[in-house]
Amino acid sequence: MATCAVSSDADDEVSDPGAAPYGNFINYYTFNPPENRLSLIPTTLLQDLGYSDGQQTTLILDVGCNSGDLSVALYKHLAQDPVSKEESDRRRVHLLGFDLDEALIQRAQQTNPLHNSITFLPLDITGDTNQLQDYLKQHSCSHFHLCVCLAVTMWVHLNHGDSGLLQLLSRLASISQHLLLEAQPWKCYRSAARRLRKLGRSDFDHFKTLKIRGDITDHAREHLESHCGMELIQSFGSTAWDRKLLLFRRR
Repeated sequence: MATCAVSSDADDEVSDPGAAPYGNFINYYTFNPPENRLSLIPTTLLQDLGYSDGQQTTLILDVGCNSGDLSVALYKHLAQDPVSKEESDRRRVHLLGFDLDEALIQRAQQTNPLHNSITFLPLDITGDTNQLQDYLKQHSCSHFHLCVCLAVTMWVHLNHGDSGLLQLLSRLASISQHLLLEAQPWKCYRSAARRLRKLGRSDFDHFKTLKIRGDITDHAREHLESHCGMELIQSFGSTAWDRKLLLFRRR
């Protein structure tokens, strides 16, 4: 998924009208490299969350993975550093990344260096998610241990309205033990709408009627804590684009 930062690379990307409405920029990680997020996330996160038992399968879900660059970097960051590959293998960490853009998923599959540990599939989180349940059953797990949802909420919100945003948060909470969330601030919504108009397309269907506005991160936190049985346990600070990385845990 995508960003609201204005840069020459981003402007080049949004010249493709097929990419802008859903944030699935074709070269997203050229202007928001994985390190922008990973520099804030400790390499010991899985151990800190109690997933260090060598006999346990640990599942990570990357929502809106785009071309998979961050998925692979995140896996290496959490599962291979600083421990050895042998220890990583014993811990049996697996990551599933998905995106609604089949072309991006095809690229992720073709460039995936860790086929035994990382899987990519095309999936629209707002639609049928049986494939997620199938993946969990395949690994004999009822939940993903860590779900990562970075810069996705705005695109679901703009395309599916307030109810779509809340349903997304509820759905992710229902299948996750821990949720690492990065929600775009309201200024990104305005930027996305301007870019769409610049392309000669009409506004997002729901942009002008959204009631959830202002501090989107706070709205997301309130919904997760009040309606989804989750609690905020840590903030990893803000990215270079002033977005908070918040970690929630199922109560």
